[in-house]
Amino acid sequence: MEKTLTFQHVSYLWDETKAAELAGDEVALFLYRSNLLGADLRLTNYAGGNTSCKITETDPVTGESVPVMWVKGSGGDIGTLTKAGCANLYVDKLHALKNRYRGLEHEDEMVGLFEYCLFDPKCATPSIDTPLHGLLPFKHIDHLHPDALIAIAASKDGEQIMKEIWGDTMGWLPWQKPGFDLGLQLEKIVAENPGLRGVILGGHGLFTWGDTSYESYINTLEVIEMAATYLEANYGKKGPVFGGVKLENGPDEATRRRMAADVMPVLRGLASGHRRMLGHYTDDARVLEFVNSHDLARLAQKGTSCPDHFLRTKIRPLVLDEAIMHQPLAAVQEYLQEQFAAYRQDYAAYYERSKHPNSPAMRDANPVVILWPGVGMFTFAKDKQTARVAAEFYTNAINVMKGAEAVSEYTGLAEQEAFNIEYWLLEEAKLQRMAPPKALSGKVAYVTGGTGGIGKAICEELLKFGACVVAVDRDRLEETQADLRKQFGKDSALTASINVTDADSIAESLRASVLQFGGVDIIVNCAGLSISKPLADTTQADWDILNDVLVKGQFLVSQAAVTILRQQALGGDIVNIASKNGLVAGPNNVAYGTAKAAQLHMSRLLAAELGADKIRVNTVNPDAVLRGSKIWEGEWAAGRAKAYGISVEELPAHYAKRTLLGEELLSEDIAKAVRVFVDGSLSKSTGNVLNVDGGVAMAFVR
Repeated sequence: MEKTLTFQHVSYLWDETKAAELAGDEVALFLYRSNLLGADLRLTNYAGGNTSCKITETDPVTGESVPVMWVKGSGGDIGTLTKAGCANLYVDKLHALKNRYRGLEHEDEMVGLFEYCLFDPKCATPSIDTPLHGLLPFKHIDHLHPDALIAIAASKDGEQIMKEIWGDTMGWLPWQKPGFDLGLQLEKIVAENPGLRGVILGGHGLFTWGDTSYESYINTLEVIEMAATYLEANYGKKGPVFGGVKLENGPDEATRRRMAADVMPVLRGLASGHRRMLGHYTDDARVLEFVNSHDLARLAQKGTSCPDHFLRTKIRPLVLDEAIMHQPLAAVQEYLQEQFAAYRQDYAAYYERSKHPNSPAMRDANPVVILWPGVGMFTFAKDKQTARVAAEFYTNAINVMKGAEAVSEYTGLAEQEAFNIEYWLLEEAKLQRMAPPKALSGKVAYVTGGTGGIGKAICEELLKFGACVVAVDRDRLEETQADLRKQFGKDSALTASINVTDADSIAESLRASVLQFGGVDIIVNCAGLSISKPLADTTQADWDILNDVLVKGQFLVSQAAVTILRQQALGGDIVNIASKNGLVAGPNNVAYGTAKAAQLHMSRLLAAELGADKIRVNTVNPDAVLRGSKIWEGEWAAGRAKAYGISVEELPAHYAKRTLLGEELLSEDIAKAVRVFVDGSLSKSTGNVLNVDGGVAMAFVR
């Protein structure tokens, strides 16, 4: 059969040259196909869906040739799937499990039996969808959650629409929770209808297949393309999308983002009632079309349909009143507190109505998705990636609702079925297997001077312990962001331009932090510069710039950040990078030493004032961190060498010798001191000074 290679609604990414390099290696081609499918979010979501292939392997015990299935393991992502993320199982043993299956009441016990079917005992854990692939006769299978297909699968007239599009070449199975019985149902419908090219799972997703990886890939794209084309042709026939536009003249992009940033710390604080959350904001055109529509309240109340959508977005979103959200901030805060309380109460009632005797305890009752007409969507989760993915999934759900309403009537997942998925004991077991959070997980650090030697080292240290980081500075922004994201992941770090002497610049950079991560928890005032001159040579300009950057900058940044910390009501940390020079006078640095002393005393004053807000303020005093530090790239090194009557090259040894420990100070040493103040180790410490100077006796605080 001639295949379609031109698509409008999906991406054809198959590279014949690349495929030819993998020819003869079915597993490699299966992984290649999987990665291509996962690269197009119109086909499936992050960690959504699964793919498989069946090949012949040599049994390591008997030496016989046996059929083995390779399939995406539990919790993996097909877009980044590798061999390590796959489970591989004996096909014959999977079929033999039919003799052990005792019915729907005993579904969960089958998962434990998958381990007895493993070809490689060290492979990834098999997922609940394993029998859905293993019991089908096809060599290559794709199970995806394309918006266009789920729109039909979640339509009141979905089965009829399916026949209208594909005739008798597609099969339909009504909604059923994934498991062994659903695998049996798939096996049965395929056996009874030998001409099928795929099966739609009601309210859930799509199964397609082929004799080769390429045939499966093309079949999958064609089926999805046909569904998307059908929906496209029907938009507007029943009436305006989502019942038409209710909010005609919403704010422009700049205003939307400012409004979102103003309220996001409040939302984050309320969403963090169970555990500290990170946020994500989007004003994607698809989101705005939905939140500005007449049908927003009706459709949002129905919840999502596809289990993958629901698991990441909760039973339903919190929809805000557009008019009330334009009132003064105090009134908005009171309104939001009431709305969150009502949502928690409603969620608790849902749990009580739906729970089983053996259900896990109720989890966090706060909303994951918050919709604000005119402004967009906020999502909150335990880490940035999960918050971003939740937004992507709800955007998929919006696409599904749009398509279903265009051709029929959207039907969400029934409440009891939704609960059975959310509180599934197997899902609970998966949650329990997750690694414990790192010490700084869920926290956002904002580091001024973040692209310099000490500043970047602080960013890296906090990232290692789970924080997200906003590095603000005047230069090296792109390269620093690229490097931090390469090391710690694309959701981990952001850089922004700042002038710490300008309140508007500070506000803009903090707004970027809020929009990226939901707020801020840790403020590190590390921006600085150094000028070393005798009193007679120190100009008024020298004095002004040192005090502007070091003292005024620390003041302005702290003042702006504390506003956000108070809105969140989650406490927080301010760590100021001062200097040994704030305690001990050195020759030829009157302006620098005075500014550092002012930084140090300001820290004491802030600690005294902010304790009631559970905001800790502490100081780290470095001394002579030469390697990689920006301030030693200019005239400061020459000035200090002149003051001590030595060459610049002799400075590292000079500074090391004068310490009690005889050690050179590194940027990493300062970073570790900052981390100890903020990682919970010193949670009851504020107003303190930690010298990281190798031991300078004259700088002993007491």
